[in-house]
Amino acid sequence: MIAGLRDARAEDAAGIAALWNPVIRDTAVTFTSLEKTQRDLSRDIAMRQADGKAFLVAENEGRIVGFATYFQFRAGPGYARTMEHTLVVAPQVRGAGVGRALLSALEDHARAGGAHAMFAGVSAENPAGVAFHARLGYRTIARLPQVGRKFGRWMDLVLMQKWLDGDPDIPPETG
Repeated sequence: MIAGLRDARAEDAAGIAALWNPVIRDTAVTFTSLEKTQRDLSRDIAMRQADGKAFLVAENEGRIVGFATYFQFRAGPGYARTMEHTLVVAPQVRGAGVGRALLSALEDHARAGGAHAMFAGVSAENPAGVAFHARLGYRTIARLPQVGRKFGRWMDLVLMQKWLDGDPDIPPETG
């Protein structure tokens, strides 16, 4: 099942929060422990769209079953063509193509806006997330040890990257 995709609206904030907050509260998929408020999400939706970035939702039978958004990887003009995304899919639709559809739509939007690369910062405690991104052409660029802390323990972050305008010929690391 692939749900319908559309641009997020302010009134979607409650559905997005209902999907995202259990992930924040109960898992190590994200390092944050600060749950999202409807007000914050409404603001984030408006800010991303005003900045020319996508904030998408996937719906099935009127319920939000996934969302995805992207933003500039780091601040400053030198990073203006490098993006990072956030993607959350409801447990009941995982494996049904919803995440793939959301990420593909995000990549298309970013590519149309001139983005060169998209990053995924994936918790090392989320091997399904790492495998998902690898299947969609993301390469592991780095593993950053003990950069996140949650549930009383340090956690690693896996940085994965996909080039949106062609795969560059990058020489292997030396030294």
